[in-house]
Amino acid sequence: MSGPAEALQARIGWRFSDPDLLRRALTHSSFGEGKGARRNNERLEFLGDRVLNLLAARRLCEAFPDEAEGGLAPRLNQLVRRETCARVARRIGLDDAIHMAESEARAGGRNKTSILGDACEALLGALFLDGGLDAASAFFDEFWASEFDAVRTAPQDPKTRLQEWALGRGLGTPTYATLSQTGPDHKPHFVVEARIDGGASAQGEGESKQGAERAAAAALFQREARS
Repeated sequence: MSGPAEALQARIGWRFSDPDLLRRALTHSSFGEGKGARRNNERLEFLGDRVLNLLAARRLCEAFPDEAEGGLAPRLNQLVRRETCARVARRIGLDDAIHMAESEARAGGRNKTSILGDACEALLGALFLDGGLDAASAFFDEFWASEFDAVRTAPQDPKTRLQEWALGRGLGTPTYATLSQTGPDHKPHFVVEARIDGGASAQGEGESKQGAERAAAAALFQREARS
């Protein structure tokens, strides 16, 4: 196991009994030997995404026993979004341990939110396979702690916030248009444009159409309401 991978295990407090699981979790699809579904981290990322949603949902239900689904959902979305996973990845130094093609690294791959977020989910999937739900849960509890603190107050939905602001200024109801949909069926990637009367617009990206719409609304509000 390479130096960065050894250091990563020390930082997360888990030594893999099956080192190949960690190797796969750290292998981006651009890496030479990782060009294959069983050799890169895509399958582990698929699994880790589901594990993360389970752990986050369980933790939210425990922390907010009287909260309705409508209050839990935006918190869950915040905890499992790719940007959150990328922050955790940077926090544990995962960027230094990822195996990727030199061309990808030169293009800034070690700082790309998509690569870091997917690798973090892959690591969570690998932990689940190597040590069960207890190992994955311990990782989540430690490294999502600050993220969890940030959602103790339910965030207002960005689309609702933008609409209230726009209507309050006579700008009508914001509209949304899907600009593109790419990626595999299990992990689609949407780009959506939000627009208000007067021509102001902004784009957002997400793994669902709704998520991309929220990202676009947040970007438009951030720029227009605070300019």
